Amino acid sequence: MTVLEIRIELKKGVADPEGKNTKKTLESLGFKGINSVKTVKMFEIDTDMPADEAVRSAEEMCRKLLANPVIQNYRIDVR
Repeated sequence: MTVLEIRIELKKGVADPEGKNTKKTLESLGFKGINSVKTVKMFEIDTDMPADEAVRSAEEMCRKLLANPVIQNYRIDVR
């Protein structure tokens, strides 16, 4: 069994209103010293495929559904 972790985040320069709102709210709750907050999506996928095949499949999943290549980057890690 292969477990994949797929991390999807916005590309540099793309606005992250959810991250900005979260930072603002944390500061209003009294949390100090927060420089920035950014949103990241994480998928954990369990497969029965060998690692190399699972990574190829995950690449295709990202291209077809999980990530928007115009505004997002993704990283695939095997555990």
